[in-house]
Amino acid sequence: MKDPRDIIKRPIITERTAGMMNDLKYVFEVDIRSNKVEVKKAIEAIFNVKVSNVNTLRVPAKPKRYGRHSGYTSEWKKAFVTLSKDSKPLEFFETV
Repeated sequence: MKDPRDIIKRPIITERTAGMMNDLKYVFEVDIRSNKVEVKKAIEAIFNVKVSNVNTLRVPAKPKRYGRHSGYTSEWKKAFVTLSKDSKPLEFFETV
């Protein structure tokens, strides 16, 4: 099994995701090769909470221009994690 900290890259904190935190829903950038089961086990191992649902979404690469040079941004994956009702909120999201 992969290390849980290799699967979960970083939390995504925006105005929209801050509103979702009241319903115990959190958004993370995850490894593009990981699946829902690996994300669930990684969140439960890192934060000691019970996960009830995981939805994943692949964000496609977008074309970008820097002056006369053109290229693409990287493709990445994000996971919407819903905690169970009896779980405590995640610690580092309490100040948001």
